[in-house]
Amino acid sequence: MRDKICVKSLSAWFGSNRALFDINIDVPEKSVTAIIGPSGCGKSTFIRCLNRMHEEVRGASSRGIVLLDGEDVYATGVDPVILRRRMGMVFQKPNPFPTMSIMENVAAGLLLNGRMKKSEIEVTAEKYLRLAALWEEVKDKLNKPGVSLSGGQQQRLCIARALAVEPEVLLADEPASALDPISTAKIEDLFTELKETYTIVIVTHNMSQAARVSDRTAFFLSGKLVEYDVTTKVFTNPSHKETEDYVTGRFG
Repeated sequence: MRDKICVKSLSAWFGSNRALFDINIDVPEKSVTAIIGPSGCGKSTFIRCLNRMHEEVRGASSRGIVLLDGEDVYATGVDPVILRRRMGMVFQKPNPFPTMSIMENVAAGLLLNGRMKKSEIEVTAEKYLRLAALWEEVKDKLNKPGVSLSGGQQQRLCIARALAVEPEVLLADEPASALDPISTAKIEDLFTELKETYTIVIVTHNMSQAARVSDRTAFFLSGKLVEYDVTTKVFTNPSHKETEDYVTGRFG
């Protein structure tokens, strides 16, 4: 399996405060990679560096190399907007556009970029709502506001919206942390299905979730990568005591 993303000596700062220390990770294509670690260890900063969202924070900076299909995303001439279409992001809190219907929310990215006619919205909405396992629940209320849905449905709507611009990579920052167990299970099942087509990197504080959905797991601690391996090994036979202590609940 080839690598979709290669990260080499990646460091990041918020002003003078260093958040990441020389991270090296290769992410295989069409897989789920989980990023775990205690709060404040740099998990979210790491995935935001992958699609250059980190640089949108005032005073933030980074150094190192991030390759997407062998091309440096930080190279001169790379358009961050186009990059973020290739590497979509799903956030911890669902954020459907409040003034848009369910159908319009799915197509929002394409409409704003002028890549779709309004007459094409319904077909596109159905395609990606089905992909996000939401179609059967919303097909009779497509014109209702996206914010009228439950929290779990809103998160799947945001996943459908991210998929509609046809990314290659889906970055998910604790996408189920605010959801009930049933909604969480639906999100996890969805990621398992989506990895047949997409490369997924998920930040999670839920050890059981990482064990269930990911193929590989990276353990971060204090901005450093402690361990990165096949998920089953990280959870059953870790190479570092810090990893063992964390996954067994001794700290964190």
